[in-house]
Amino acid sequence: METLLERYAALLTDYCVRVAPGDRVLVHVDLAAADLARAVCRAVLRAGGEPFLRLQYPEAAADLIELASDAVLDSEPTVQQGEIELMQAYVRVSAQENSRVMSGADQQRLARLDRRLAPVGRHRVERTRWVTTLFPTPAAAQEAGMATDAYRRFVYDAMFLFDTDPSARWRELGARQQRLVERLADADEVRLEGPGTDLRLSVKGRTWANSDGRRNMPSGEVFTSPVEESAEGVVRFTVPSAVRGAVVEDVTLRFEAGRVVAATAARGQDLLDGMLATDEGARYLGEIGIGTNPHIRVPTLKTLFDEKILGTVHLALGRSYADTGGRNESAIHWDLVCDLRDGGRVTVDGEPFLEDGRLLWLD
Repeated sequence: METLLERYAALLTDYCVRVAPGDRVLVHVDLAAADLARAVCRAVLRAGGEPFLRLQYPEAAADLIELASDAVLDSEPTVQQGEIELMQAYVRVSAQENSRVMSGADQQRLARLDRRLAPVGRHRVERTRWVTTLFPTPAAAQEAGMATDAYRRFVYDAMFLFDTDPSARWRELGARQQRLVERLADADEVRLEGPGTDLRLSVKGRTWANSDGRRNMPSGEVFTSPVEESAEGVVRFTVPSAVRGAVVEDVTLRFEAGRVVAATAARGQDLLDGMLATDEGARYLGEIGIGTNPHIRVPTLKTLFDEKILGTVHLALGRSYADTGGRNESAIHWDLVCDLRDGGRVTVDGEPFLEDGRLLWLD
């Protein structure tokens, strides 16, 4: 009988990255998910591919920031670039053991590392079939404010893993989302309104993407890259964000001609300032997305889940997606969630699209 772990692995390899005979697949897994790593490698082999496993210990990035010489931090990522260029597919499994492992890391050195590895990430996103997922751990459960077993059920439910055919469920959600994508295809202006929020931006000429679990697992969103100089107004993000080993809460951004000109946070102001200082592109939007996952209703301090909350909107600072028409370049892509489920709305070219978390165009 198929186990949940085997079903999880098969979903990643067969549905998400669609491993074909002869494919080279980089399987990048945190140590706490070693059992899933084996299941994924076995699934790749069954599909006729060749897995290349990279196991990462929890402190790997923190050690690099603390101890790497300037020569290492500023060098070309020749090995990493060469590795990803040999791959047809990439599976990334995060498995958190300590949510604050990057706490206290030098933000300037971290930004240098982000800039160093940006070309590797760009190639992965644009030239491979890739997926990012999160394996449930006690540390992640604690951060989400849940018991371990309850959190594991939440994670697997969000991925439809309790269904005997989760791929079929993802195809169903994808078909539902496609209705939104088709209606948004000719959209020009999107306006977000809610407590502390009144933001307008243009998506004219941009392509909307249907995120149906192929690249994020779980997924459940439609998204695009806004016109770079178009954002005007203010937006408040009430869903906390965990980034670089710390938490940023209640972020408010003011935009003029697409650029962040003022930024405040009730908690984590220094980190917010550091993220915006990464490079010039970090002050521009790279994405607007609408969450549609029916099983994700509460924030968990995990962007992979929180940005998919049904009826929320997320905006990403930094790098945009070339396949949606985006042209913004940055070493970061930082998603922040705007919860409009209580007194908020989104209009598209003046037509109500979302009100109080309800997707009107799907009713």
